Amino acid sequence: MSLHESFGQPLLTFPDAEKSPLSIRAKALVFVDPRSRQLRQELEQLAPRSISVLIRGETGSGKELLARHIHRASDRSGLFVSVNCGAISPTYADAELFGYAAGTFSGSASSRAGWFGSANGGTLYLDEIGDLPLPIQIKLLSALENHEVTRVGAHQPSPVDVRLVAATSIDLAQAVAAGKFHERLYHYLGEGHLELPALRERVGDILSLAEYFLGIYSQRLDLPVPLISEAAQQVLEQHSWPGNTRELENVIHFALLVSSGEEILPEHLNLPPQLSRLELVDQQLKGLIADGSAAELQALKHLLKQHGVI
Repeated sequence: MSLHESFGQPLLTFPDAEKSPLSIRAKALVFVDPRSRQLRQELEQLAPRSISVLIRGETGSGKELLARHIHRASDRSGLFVSVNCGAISPTYADAELFGYAAGTFSGSASSRAGWFGSANGGTLYLDEIGDLPLPIQIKLLSALENHEVTRVGAHQPSPVDVRLVAATSIDLAQAVAAGKFHERLYHYLGEGHLELPALRERVGDILSLAEYFLGIYSQRLDLPVPLISEAAQQVLEQHSWPGNTRELENVIHFALLVSSGEEILPEHLNLPPQLSRLELVDQQLKGLIADGSAAELQALKHLLKQHGVI
């Protein structure tokens, strides 16, 4: 099982992590690049506070890892409960999130606390919170403001103490403007905000993360740890990583399995060749000429100047 296949598990952990010397590196590797170190400072300022936090970042960039850091750095003794909002059943979303009383559903002899109740005293992490149905967003806001939930089929509310850390890969302000996200919930989440840069924007993290994944998979597969050649390092740093950290993990896992020597070489990475600056300009030039508008031709002149062509 790869690190991200198990739902609810942080990307940078593995069984018995605390017993392994690699676990120390796992906690630091995300914060090597200057932008990441700045992010860590912001995270450590937010963690001890009781306010909700909204993490925005591209898919696969490690938002849940940041949420777990927040939980670990807080003084909350309860569980960290991770929920993918896109996987919640629209029909039973209320019961899944807030729980239900015994006998509410056919065959339900006992009550269930739901995700919210399970996180009592701890942290509830809602990934892609924009996928929550609007009626559930309203109930979520009420639960957060009033510190209580009413389970489906129950007559009395139950007190809860939950800190919410939510994540999104979209601009929720635009979703609010489109009427797809509850405005008051958006402002409630805005008390604490973290922007997680894409992996291509924190190049200093790439090699450290690659070495970490290489160490993890070598340990898991009982294989010697190969070095990442200089040429392969350059390829890794130049790749745009549209799949972010998750893509890097898969690339390193693959490279470990197909390499036969003591080094990971560029051909083991199975990444597309990088375009040269001239090839990149040529590619963009063809697109601009095909459209041919005055604004785009003006953009073309700016692009050529930027690359020193004119």
